[in-house]
Amino acid sequence: MLEIVEQSSHVFCSIQIKQSESVTMDPLDRIKEQVESNPIIIYMKGTPQFPQCGFSSRAAAALQDCGEKFAYVNVLADPEIFENLPRFADWPTFPQVYINGELVGGCDITLEMHASGELQKMVKEAASKWPAEEAPEG
Repeated sequence: MLEIVEQSSHVFCSIQIKQSESVTMDPLDRIKEQVESNPIIIYMKGTPQFPQCGFSSRAAAALQDCGEKFAYVNVLADPEIFENLPRFADWPTFPQVYINGELVGGCDITLEMHASGELQKMVKEAASKWPAEEAPEG
């Protein structure tokens, strides 16, 4: 599902990775597939439009401010992902931001990278890897 939302002066797109996709797969395999098939993805509590925790809200806002499309998974809506994601990259907390298949970090690291301008560079470079049919119009 593709959503386009106006956020401050930026228009960003986010793709919700639905729970029903690949439900029969092992949870760690599902996570791996999601991370590998989405150049920018955040696992968060809630959604970018309706975050359910302050840390998730701030990390999603930093991604939104970059002005590029990103995927997200609401871990509260998928108990298997919620339970298994901390084991996937040996990172115990939420949110978790992945860019180009690599764990960037949680809220604090994402905000530090945003403040330094590093996040914007990484996101812009990664956004060029979205398949053309999924690229945001604009």
